[in-house]
Amino acid sequence: ESTPQKLSMAALETLAIIAYRQPVTKAEIDQFRGVGSDGVVKNLLDRRMIRVVGKKEAPGRPLLYGTTREFLLHFGLTDLSDLPTMRELSPDEL
Repeated sequence: ESTPQKLSMAALETLAIIAYRQPVTKAEIDQFRGVGSDGVVKNLLDRRMIRVVGKKEAPGRPLLYGTTREFLLHFGLTDLSDLPTMRELSPDEL
């Protein structure tokens, strides 16, 4: 297997949004980031860091995204409760 590629800043930002706000739609991710996230979401799906976890009960039934076991393993987490709280993050980590 090839060496895993590093995650881009856009991918890390998108993963953080999904990890802390899941389940979340792509439109919600786009709104939070202020830019379109189609390519980043596709890349994270391809890398199995996120997955479709359902559909939102809203017009158009948009897909809902959440993190995967691969996400936890990549960051050395046992489960989502291991994520640092927003208070634990320094301002330059946000």
